[in-house]
Amino acid sequence: MSDICEDCAEKSEVVSRHFIQNVIDKDLEEGTYSKIVTRFPPEPNGYLHIGHARSILLNSGLAKEYGGDFHLRFDDTNPTKEKAEYVDSIMEDVRWICGELDREKVFYASDYFDAMYDCAVKLIQKGKAYVCDLSAEQIREYRGTLKEPGKDSPYRERSVEENLDLFERMRAGEFEDGSRVLRAKIDMASSNMNMRDPVLYRVARMEHHNTGDKWCIYPMYDFAHPIEDAVEGVSHSLCTLEFEDHRPLYDWVVRECGFDHPPKQIEFAKLYLTNVVTGKRYIKKLVEDGIVDGWDDPRLVSIAALRRRGFTPESIRMFIELSGISKANSSSDYAMLEYCIREDLKMKRPRMMAILNPIKLVITNYPENEIEYLDVSNNQENEAMGTRKVPFGRVLYIERDDFMIEPPKKYFRLYPGNEVRLMNAYFVTCTDYVTDEAGNVTEVRCTYDPETKSGSGFSGRKVKGTIHWVCAETARKAEIRLYENIVDEEKGVYNEDGTINLNPNSLTVPESSYVEPELAEAEQGESFQFVRQGYFVVDTKDSSKEHLVFNRIVSMKSSYRPK
Repeated sequence: MSDICEDCAEKSEVVSRHFIQNVIDKDLEEGTYSKIVTRFPPEPNGYLHIGHARSILLNSGLAKEYGGDFHLRFDDTNPTKEKAEYVDSIMEDVRWICGELDREKVFYASDYFDAMYDCAVKLIQKGKAYVCDLSAEQIREYRGTLKEPGKDSPYRERSVEENLDLFERMRAGEFEDGSRVLRAKIDMASSNMNMRDPVLYRVARMEHHNTGDKWCIYPMYDFAHPIEDAVEGVSHSLCTLEFEDHRPLYDWVVRECGFDHPPKQIEFAKLYLTNVVTGKRYIKKLVEDGIVDGWDDPRLVSIAALRRRGFTPESIRMFIELSGISKANSSSDYAMLEYCIREDLKMKRPRMMAILNPIKLVITNYPENEIEYLDVSNNQENEAMGTRKVPFGRVLYIERDDFMIEPPKKYFRLYPGNEVRLMNAYFVTCTDYVTDEAGNVTEVRCTYDPETKSGSGFSGRKVKGTIHWVCAETARKAEIRLYENIVDEEKGVYNEDGTINLNPNSLTVPESSYVEPELAEAEQGESFQFVRQGYFVVDTKDSSKEHLVFNRIVSMKSSYRPK
C-alpha cells in the first residue's frame, strides 16, 4: 500500500465516529433498542447507480458493526414502473458490493400489502383516515401554499362506517382509477405540507410483478414505508435528506398504527458525483436512443456499468469511505473514484504488454524464424506474483508514437540513429524506416545488441528511453475500447432544454490493436495493467476467445490525491 493510503489509514483511526453511529450508541446505551436492524429499500424501477452504494454500505456496515441484521427490501408499491429485470439487477449489485447476501433477509413491500390494508382500516376506525372524492387537482388546490393553510375536504367528516364501506368497495374494484383516495386526517393548517391530510391509498388497476392482479388499490410510499420498517423490526431507518420533511408523517404512521417498537428515521446526505448522469429517465433515454448499449454501458455510473467497466467492490468501498457520511450535501470528484480503483489494482494485477496503435519494428540482425521466450515479472511492485514467459522475435509491434522521424527535444524514444531499450528484452538502434505513399511510417528497422539482454547483468552504456512491444508472430488481435466521460465536462451535464451535453469522444476504438498471446486465455471480467496505457478488463458482454474485447478501466496517472 502506498504512503498516501497509510496516511489515510492513520487518519481514519483518530477521526471521530459519524453522527449516525453516535445516535445508535446512545439508543443502545439507553435501551431504546436491543438489536440493530437496518435496511436498503430500493424501488425496482431502474438500475442502481454509484450514489446508492453509499446507502448499501452504510446500512450493511452498521448492521455488521453492531452484530445486527441487514435487510434488502424492494419498495415495490408502484407497479407502473417496476420490472423483474430491475429486481434481478439490484440483487446482483447488492451481492457484489457486500460480498454476500442473505436470501432470508430479502423482503418485498408487496409482502406486506395485507398488513398495510389492516393498518388503513385501523386508522379509519380511530377516525384518523377518510375516503375523499376530490380529484388530484382539487386535492392540490385544497392543500394551500407554504404561506397559506389548506382547507378541509368536503368529505373529511364522513362517518367511520361510511369510510369503512367505501374503502372496502375501493378494494373490491367498484370505483374507477383515480376517482377516490384514502387520506390521513391530520392537520390541514400544518406548517409541514406533508401533514396536510396526505393520501394513503389510491385506486389503480395495475398488474404487479409479485402479487399479480390481487390488488386494485395501492398504498402511497409515505404510508407504506414506515409500516414496512416496523413490521420487519427495523431499528434505524436511514434515508437521504429529502425525506427530512417527511419524518413527522413517518412517526405519525407508526404511532397511530400502534407499533410497540417504532423505528427511528435518520437522514444523511446523498452522494453526488461530478459530471455524471445518474437520473433514471436520462439513462433510459440514452439506452432507448442507442447512444449506450444498455444500463451497464461502461460510460455510465450505474453499479452494473462500473462492474462491467472493471471497478472492484473494494474500490467502491474505498471511495465511499473517503467520501464520508454527513448531514451536508456535497459532491465528490470522479477523479477520486479513479484513484480508488488504481490503488486497489496496482498490487493485484499483472502488468502486460499491449499495442493499441501499432507499427512494425523489424530487427534486421535478429535470426529469422526464431522465437525466444523471455522471463518477465508479472508485477514489479509485487514479487509474489511471479514471472511469465513472453515470446520475442525478429518482427515486433510497437506504439506508433514511440517513433518519430524528426523528434522534439527531450524525446527519448525511437528515431533515426537513437538507441532505446525494448522492455524486458534488448537494446535496439534505429537504422532506417519505411513510409507509404502518404508519408506515413509503416515500418521501423533496427539492429539489436545481444549482449544487452535484460537480466543478463549488462552494465555497459546507458539509454534514456524504454518502450514496450509485442511479438508480431504470436500476438493476438484485440478490440480495445477507450472510454471517456459520456458528458462533455466543459459544457456541463445538461443543456437548458434538459438534454445531455454528450461527449462525441466518449468511446474510441483503435483500428488495430495487439496483445500478448497469454491474454487470449483471459476470462471475462479479468483485469490487467497494460504497460503505459492503464488498467483494462475483459468485457463481460462482448468478449470471446475468438474476439477479444478489453475495456479501459482507468488511465495510468491522475493528479488527484486524497485529502
